[in-house]
Amino acid sequence: MQIQDINTQNNPTIPAKDSNFLQQNPHLNSLADNPSFDSQNPPDQELIDTCVHCGFCLSTCPSYRVIGKEMDSPRGRIYAMDAINKGEASFNQTTSEHFDTCLGCLACVTTCPSGVQYDKLIAATRPQVERNIPRSLPDKLIRNLIFNLFPYPNRLRPLLIPLFVYKKLGINKLIRGSKLLEKISPRLAAMESILPEITVDSFDNNYPTIVPAQGEKRYRVGLILGCVQRIFFSPVNMATIRVLTANGCEVVIPKSQGCCAALPEHQGQTEQAHTMAKQMIDSFANTGVDVVIINAAGCGHTLKEYGHILQDDSEYCEKAKEFSNQVKDVQEFLANVGLTSKLSPLTEDEELNIVYQDACHLLHGQKISLEPRKLLQQIPGVKLREPIDAALCCGSAGIYNMLQPEIADELGQQKAENLLNTGAELIASPNPGCSLQIKKHLELQGKKMTLMHPMELLDYSIRGVKLQRK
Repeated sequence: MQIQDINTQNNPTIPAKDSNFLQQNPHLNSLADNPSFDSQNPPDQELIDTCVHCGFCLSTCPSYRVIGKEMDSPRGRIYAMDAINKGEASFNQTTSEHFDTCLGCLACVTTCPSGVQYDKLIAATRPQVERNIPRSLPDKLIRNLIFNLFPYPNRLRPLLIPLFVYKKLGINKLIRGSKLLEKISPRLAAMESILPEITVDSFDNNYPTIVPAQGEKRYRVGLILGCVQRIFFSPVNMATIRVLTANGCEVVIPKSQGCCAALPEHQGQTEQAHTMAKQMIDSFANTGVDVVIINAAGCGHTLKEYGHILQDDSEYCEKAKEFSNQVKDVQEFLANVGLTSKLSPLTEDEELNIVYQDACHLLHGQKISLEPRKLLQQIPGVKLREPIDAALCCGSAGIYNMLQPEIADELGQQKAENLLNTGAELIASPNPGCSLQIKKHLELQGKKMTLMHPMELLDYSIRGVKLQRK
């Protein structure tokens, strides 16, 4: 597979709205009994009808750019939803695979001139797939492993020591060099290939409940730690706390908080997602915080969608809306309220070229792009470089790089090349999944480049810590 440079205006594969799409895709109506979506929140026909099938989404859709098939584009998937809703096509194993290839990056939502809410459509379709389409045994096993492990920090924490030993002894290099795991299970190999580094900081997860502001208190903010983030990216959380307190924020960290529900919600695990969302809302109830802060892009988008996710829950629907209205990405918050702490250069010669990597759920999901750049440019000596195709997904997309490794690898390779081609010395990445994906593909290309969260860079600048050039 290879990423294509697609000009949608000259693309002969784009069908007009009244074209015979089903004749071009006979596998859509291959079953005689023509099963449809069930009655539990199927894709909304009114939302489907807003699509005028113009094709602007194709050039920005990562799955279409790699696979090159109409059915693996937002427009193709909307055609399928429409046909299934109307009983003109089958909801079966084959059609569900086209929904599975969607990364959920939401680039199409940003691009669409008609304002089609594809995010709502794919969010309604994924639970339909999970409820009605049987998974193969290998698929069930890998998904059960992911959904029963990753969203639970207490289940992840016991893995730290064996993973530390695994990497310290170089066993990971032997496994990857042999390519044995790839032959046994490409998905397990993909999971192994993005294992994060385990450091001493990884074992320090005793966060205080309240961290006082330095100097005059300007705000009282809640902090969401994340699940994977708090275990494998604890330095990012600690840096976030230091940056917030240095800028006049009292930070509240409820002990009862768990996963934000992003992982199960993005994959149609409705019941699990609802349980986790409710727990998160309850954890911050009565804390008296002005805002709830999140420092991971994928989590932030889901947290801001609680009002939609729990809209049918009579007990929590209003609580969810109120909670979502409180949620702010940490960069969004700091850019709006302003930094009060003094910033110093990150290098001895006071100049550093940085490329900021736009995480999809920050850029397309939360419409946050200028704020991170605004913050980074306040650090003395920082020069920002911009990559080509900045809005194209890196292929991480939550757990997509573990479930669809071939497509994800194509996108990851391209993203790494685009970042490298800027000539920057350092990558600022605001999402843990993106960071792991990009690091993997930098290593595969034999390149070394420092990658840090913007909060880590601000923290260094506030504390006067200098980066060592490689």
